[in-house]
Amino acid sequence: MTSSVELTLLIVYALSFYLFIIHRSLQIARDHYAKLYGLRSGWIFHRFNDVSDAQWRNFRGNLMILTLVFGIFTLVATSCRKYGLKAKGMSVVWLMVSLVYLTYLHGACVLYILSIASANFLLVKICGRTKFVFLLWIFNLTFLICNRVYEGYPFSLFGQNWAYLDNYRGTFRWHICFNFVILRMISFGYDYHWANYSNRFDKEKHIQRCSNCSSGRTCYQLLQERSLENGKFSFTIYLCYLIYAPLYIAGPIVSFNAFASQLDTPQKTHSLKKVVWYGLRWVFSLMLMESMTHFFYYNAFAISGTWKYLSPLDIFIIGYGVLNFMWLKFFLLWRYFRFWSLINGIEAPENMPRCINNCYNLESFWRNWHASFNKWLVRYMYIPLGGTQMKLLNVWVIFTFVAVWHDLEWKLLSWAWLTCIFFIPEMIVKSTTNTLKVESSVGKFLYRELSAVAGAVTITCLMVANLVGFVIGSSGINWLLSKFLQKEGLPTLGGMFITFYVGTKLMFHISDAKKKHIHSR
Repeated sequence: MTSSVELTLLIVYALSFYLFIIHRSLQIARDHYAKLYGLRSGWIFHRFNDVSDAQWRNFRGNLMILTLVFGIFTLVATSCRKYGLKAKGMSVVWLMVSLVYLTYLHGACVLYILSIASANFLLVKICGRTKFVFLLWIFNLTFLICNRVYEGYPFSLFGQNWAYLDNYRGTFRWHICFNFVILRMISFGYDYHWANYSNRFDKEKHIQRCSNCSSGRTCYQLLQERSLENGKFSFTIYLCYLIYAPLYIAGPIVSFNAFASQLDTPQKTHSLKKVVWYGLRWVFSLMLMESMTHFFYYNAFAISGTWKYLSPLDIFIIGYGVLNFMWLKFFLLWRYFRFWSLINGIEAPENMPRCINNCYNLESFWRNWHASFNKWLVRYMYIPLGGTQMKLLNVWVIFTFVAVWHDLEWKLLSWAWLTCIFFIPEMIVKSTTNTLKVESSVGKFLYRELSAVAGAVTITCLMVANLVGFVIGSSGINWLLSKFLQKEGLPTLGGMFITFYVGTKLMFHISDAKKKHIHSR
């Protein structure tokens, strides 16, 4: 079978699959909407709208206010830059505006943020250039856990004289956002620590290889890797970095080096035309999300528990739909905040650079899901822990940290450890195949087919791990297995596996087309 014929058949199968999924999803929503929680009156064809996800509901409900706030922020920043303000001056302006924003979000709890941040700054300046820099991790992990255990510390804990401040805690729980601040505090500390050491980053070689840098622009990697002068590690710039309004709530996560480098010279990687187009694509994606929540109700099925009483086929459709809903939700959240950051001249890494349906191995999935967090983990955890030489052990430490960073819940730890269990066979197989050289046409064919089967297995594992971690919890594993391993569920399991196999082969064709495009330039 020629490659073009195979591609045609794969596309026909994929289109048929998605048409069936859409048709069946509409049927399920129509038959069961009365039993679902979290549906509200919508604006599309008088249908109900699924706002059962609290994070999406809050973002969607506050979208106009956020846009107004960031519009004012941008106007102030642009005006100040026109008067020639550089790093220190811009950091003061952004710090003042961001503090107003934080006061609206957290009220009196801003005191907690400023106190912990100040203590961290002092610790960095004392230990940051010594062998005791590891104390920075202990300090931040302690607050990461305590913030959750004590639910953001009621002021009444410090005596009745402070209790009245509990009436002024703002509109948003400060300790939820503070998880991102902790990542920034560690970034500041280690970038300060590494600033005095010789940098192994080869700037000249990077500029030759990077299309952005070779054309006179500066890419994010160069901003992150080059060391800063001591003057940039000031308290004002540090605080500005921690609470920079466009990226404060949800990121994307930017390193201190990259942030401070852009205070003097705004990002030039993305032209105004590109940023405007970026915003228009976001609006289109928002309309896609509105269509999904008005017609399919995937998340409401999961929240209500109604999907547990459906057939295995419908459970698969709901589970698949929930994961796509989660991907699109985070896609919209992260790109919205990144859009405003780009307008203000600060480039942050792109989260979700690849669609969830275009990942067939665990490594590429996590590299492309929360991509900026992945870059942070590689820079501040993976490489310091030994990198590829200690990879089999590193994944356990890193994913456990990721679970605790998200929340103190057993289902998240179950998700983390399940992911590690699934990760280890993939790493072993990859290291083995990298040593093998397949040259014959039959060998290449077999290798590609086995890779597609492995991709189908991996996608199944990813679905299970993410459903356990973010939907059903560890207690739901037995229910999920019982549904698909019984007589009624086996045909669905087989069809699901074939679909993921076809999807993986389609991804291979997409990857091949991209490589051909790169080589032809």
